[in-house]
Amino acid sequence: MLTTLSVVLKKAKRDQYAVGAFNINNLEMIQAVMTASEAEKSPVILSTSEGAIEYAGMDELGTLVHLAAERSKRPVVFHLDHGKDVKLVERAIKSGWYTSVMFDGSSLPFKENIKATKRLVDMAHKKGISVEAELGAIAGIEDFVSVEARDAHFTNPEQAAEFVEKTGCDALAIAIGTSHGAYKFKEASALDFKRLQTIRKLVNIPLVLHGASGIPADVKKVCLDYGCKIEDAKGVSDAHIKKVVSLGINKVNIDSDLRIAFDAGVRRFLHDNPEVIDPRKILGPAKDLITQVVRQKMKMLGCSGKG
Repeated sequence: MLTTLSVVLKKAKRDQYAVGAFNINNLEMIQAVMTASEAEKSPVILSTSEGAIEYAGMDELGTLVHLAAERSKRPVVFHLDHGKDVKLVERAIKSGWYTSVMFDGSSLPFKENIKATKRLVDMAHKKGISVEAELGAIAGIEDFVSVEARDAHFTNPEQAAEFVEKTGCDALAIAIGTSHGAYKFKEASALDFKRLQTIRKLVNIPLVLHGASGIPADVKKVCLDYGCKIEDAKGVSDAHIKKVVSLGINKVNIDSDLRIAFDAGVRRFLHDNPEVIDPRKILGPAKDLITQVVRQKMKMLGCSGKG
């Protein structure tokens, strides 16, 4: 059943767990994530990036997600992920498909981010749609080695409190050391837990962690064994994800792990079955591997059994 991000995350915040937001690009990924949601009895957030919309179409993905949600008893949020293009966010709000949108104004000056976010919050709330906003730079921040650079790009706790109060957003994505993509860290993952604790004390809405894929070793190995060149890929450790959830993160975004699972499943099947040309048989193992990864994430985040 379709619901809003606000409904799902308020419960997660109250009961101290996180809900996984999984990026989907096609029918098979939707099916795989929903199979995991049913198996784990977990709420789920299905997210479409600007790239996914460009690839598959907003109406096409919206139709598939709505159909999947109607057939499920689990709480399903249909979410626009990382809407940097204001016009696309507005289009998503007006479309009737999304129950939640994210406006990413993190690259704007602080006051401009507040102004733009507030306008979209007002627009979305009139239609009963939740809004996630972002404060702090996420992409590539593990490369900032100096304290000054770190403070400039990580979320400022006092600014976060002011931002939430002035925008009325329903959830806030914060920057504490993660990054997007499969190559997050050169060594072990390193997150600013103290900063998170401070933000949690000052901000009374659900907090979001982007760039949180873990690059599971077993799935990465399958990918490497069958020709994928991602030797240096490294994500956020499970231990660190569990810790940030215990410290107040209520939504965790996962994308790269699903991509690697999809790739690994297809590569292995084609290698082992070179005579098969049926796309349904080729894509089946990819779906199964994604479902396996998503179920593990749901258990780790504590949202299994919460739907």
